[in-house]
Formats: sequence, structure tokens, C-alpha cells
Amino acid sequence: MATGQTGTKARGFASMSADKQREIARKGGRAAHARGTAHEFTADEARAAGKKGGERVSMNRDHMAEIGRLGGRTSAGRRTTPAQGDAPAAHPPQHPQQ
Repeated sequence: MATGQTGTKARGFASMSADKQREIARKGGRAAHARGTAHEFTADEARAAGKKGGERVSMNRDHMAEIGRLGGRTSAGRRTTPAQGDAPAAHPPQHPQQ
């Protein structure tokens, strides 16, 4: 049997392919719904989970700075529209690369 770096044997759920894991999880989810024991989020639970995830993501300052830069570029691009009554700006001619 194959062993990992930690010396443990590759066995069970973790050693299965992603497709096989997904198939087994799907069966379990359907069975839980059929029995009526599956958890379904309420609006309040979903809101709390979303807030928790947002707080976690926002802790990464580099990530948030990158999002801000991308948003700034996008909104700046929308502000360069022609004044009312002006003809739309012509696109510069496209030259093939040489």
C-alpha cells in the first residue's frame, strides 16, 4: 500500500478519486433528505454564515487592496463616456502585430 509523507497509509475516503467522493456524498445527502434529517439553513443562519465568511476574507488586507484596485479601474472605465449629444468616440484603427 502507498504511504504518505507522514507515514500513514492512503485508505478510506481520502484515497478515493474526487468523483467517487462526490458520488458517495451525493447519496448521503439524498438519504438524509429522504429521512427528513438533512439540515436546511434558515435565512438567519445563512446571513450569519455569509457575515462570518465576509469577515474572514476581509482580514486579508492584500486581497482587499487588490479587489479595490480592480473595482477602481472598472468604475473609472465607465466614467469615460462621451458627453450628451456628442458622437461616440471612434476606436483607433487596429494594426496587425509586426
